[in-house]
Amino acid sequence: METNPYAAPGAVVDDAYVYNGAELEVLKASRWQRLGAAIIDGLAVGICVMPLSFYVLQGWASRNPALTQSHAAMPNFVSGPVAAVSGVIVLGLIIINCVLLHRNGQTIGKRALSIKVVRKDGSRVPLTRFIFLRFLPVELFRFIPFVGGIIGLVDTLMIFGSERRCMHDLIADTIVIED
Repeated sequence: METNPYAAPGAVVDDAYVYNGAELEVLKASRWQRLGAAIIDGLAVGICVMPLSFYVLQGWASRNPALTQSHAAMPNFVSGPVAAVSGVIVLGLIIINCVLLHRNGQTIGKRALSIKVVRKDGSRVPLTRFIFLRFLPVELFRFIPFVGGIIGLVDTLMIFGSERRCMHDLIADTIVIED
């Protein structure tokens, strides 16, 4: 018996489970879980960036005569290679978070606290939606003096609303649920 090489595959594939609205409401992550995940993510980035930041500050302080005359000179305790390794680690952290977001809708902090980001209908969020709708709009506004601080504060405080969704969740049409 010959098989047709141009025939459609015959594998049986189950559809991905999609939550209904009531299930998602029950599964929503608590404000404390979201805060904890944000703290873990912030600490991870902060620790990785710290040597690189000190290196940049050392260079700036050594080239600013007003600072070196009025204050004790900043000690040079972070070398160029250490700063370079710090930069590579930060890049690695970004890549790890992007892979986790793409696969599971989680960052390192969200994974640690067993929560994840899904679309409002319960489906998976594509990485492009994370970057261009959930992250970039709010982050770009934060660079605007005065207005950026207000938008960042409003984005954060919206978690205390009845829907427990931040501004970036509303823009990207996402919610954070327990995994």
